[in-house]
Amino acid sequence: MKRTLSSTLSSLCLAAGAAALLTTPATAQSTDDLVKNALSAAPEAIAMHATVADGAGNVLREGSNGWVCLPDDPERPGNSPMCLDEGWLAWADAWMNRKPLVAPKTISFGYMLQGDFPTSNVDPYATAATADNEWIQDGGPHVMMLVPDLKMLEGMPTDPDNGGPYVMWRGTDFAHVMIPTPKLD
Repeated sequence: MKRTLSSTLSSLCLAAGAAALLTTPATAQSTDDLVKNALSAAPEAIAMHATVADGAGNVLREGSNGWVCLPDDPERPGNSPMCLDEGWLAWADAWMNRKPLVAPKTISFGYMLQGDFPTSNVDPYATAATADNEWIQDGGPHVMMLVPDLKMLEGMPTDPDNGGPYVMWRGTDFAHVMIPTPKLD
């Protein structure tokens, strides 16, 4: 039986933000296809026990490890499913709902091992490329990292083409580290 994220993850108090990440339900896909796509975002050891929710917030599969995986939004270019821990769920809720972000108490991780949708490297709310927003058309597979104190990111590169980790959205409350990875098969 499907339950909403809010009833399943009420202890996190963050489910609305996770559900908001995907605002367009992928009604043309079967539940099995949505689950498979969502789980492709993370390493098997995490995906194996993660909760899976669809864009409407319905839990498609119960999990036991605190991770929530969301399938790709078919309205966005590319294939960009994601798996998020508690800190990233709070981050997503604040970002999607344009609320103040409470910094995580510990380092926090999110996985997007199939890649990312097009986005700005400097503006969390940009919806299209401009001359100065450092548009990234293909983010490629990556791990995302939040830190408890944004001062920890000082001195890190911001160039997504530097061949290693970089800070996205520096100078905003939503700054985080992007760690490029090889694509999973």
